[in-house]
Amino acid sequence: MKTILFNLTDGELEKFVTDLSLPRFRAKQIREWLNRGAPDFNVMKNLPEDLRSKLNEVAETLPVKIVKKLESVDNQTTKFLLELKDGEQIECVLMRTTYGNSVCVSSQAGCAMGCKFCASTLLGLKRNLTVNEMFAQLLVARWELRGDRLKDTQPNGDPNNGDVSHIVVMGTGEPLQNTENVIGFLERANNELNISWRRITVSTCGIVPGINELNKWGRPINLAISLHAPDDELRSKIMPINNKYKLNEVLDAAFTFSSAHNRQLMIEYILLGVKDKNGSVMAYNASNEHALKLVELLRGHNVMVNIIPWNSVDERDFASLSGNAVHRFQDILIKNGIHTRIRRERGADIGSACGQLRLKNKKEEK
Repeated sequence: MKTILFNLTDGELEKFVTDLSLPRFRAKQIREWLNRGAPDFNVMKNLPEDLRSKLNEVAETLPVKIVKKLESVDNQTTKFLLELKDGEQIECVLMRTTYGNSVCVSSQAGCAMGCKFCASTLLGLKRNLTVNEMFAQLLVARWELRGDRLKDTQPNGDPNNGDVSHIVVMGTGEPLQNTENVIGFLERANNELNISWRRITVSTCGIVPGINELNKWGRPINLAISLHAPDDELRSKIMPINNKYKLNEVLDAAFTFSSAHNRQLMIEYILLGVKDKNGSVMAYNASNEHALKLVELLRGHNVMVNIIPWNSVDERDFASLSGNAVHRFQDILIKNGIHTRIRRERGADIGSACGQLRLKNKKEEK
């Protein structure tokens, strides 16, 4: 089995190099390439060709390798299907925006939450990701952005010189079922890549002990709650986690976190429709009544509701609502003093919703 060099400490990497009868300084050269996200040894231009060939025989660079890479038609979104050492697959997404380059990171291989509208959970939870496996997703994105030009400047007006500037832990999995590794990953991203805490967002279905753990950790990151329903009865139907942690309990913990760290709480709300027997699409969680109930839950708190038009998943029975229906829901919130925005659809043409690419690839393998 090949050694994954990125997983080695500096001391272990130096020993690996010297065991190959190479001078110690090669370890430092290799580490520099690993930190850039080098996908293989062939790109390590300052190493002799025979050494690169030798390393390819006995080692790999990162704990993830790209299985598929999809680009959106507007070239603003890149989605990666990545394979881990044990054969499990995960996804990460690079989003180029006017405010920087954001990477959506997966925290688990699969998901156990069972949300009825999501593709990520259809294959179940396989395992938690390690700190290295999460950090490597950032390096894949960094290489995509700049590759072996990582130390150069970008003359294109990019406010981040082509580097990763924002992290959203919103990919496959429930981050707060893997809280220790997520915290370790974020500490590393802050320390090694200098990504500000205020440019980091962690999204959760509502694991209350995990929210409390983030509060004890004390870093002023952004917290996002996947709410998707304004009452316990409806939320329990589409999000089984609500049977364990009720809506008010989740929001109380989230409000406590946002107040303690002076951060605006993000509420994620997917607008779902269902088809009647005539094929007409009706609101499932997005009627005027649902909007007013949501207002009552959130009024008086520092929140921003991120309205998400549903990204269709073949295996799910929901339907997408019209643009008019989406805007009507937003208008009710705004008229009642709730800050809100409609999430811009990014990468819809490449299946950028969580789990879609992984699910599709698993089907094709069968």
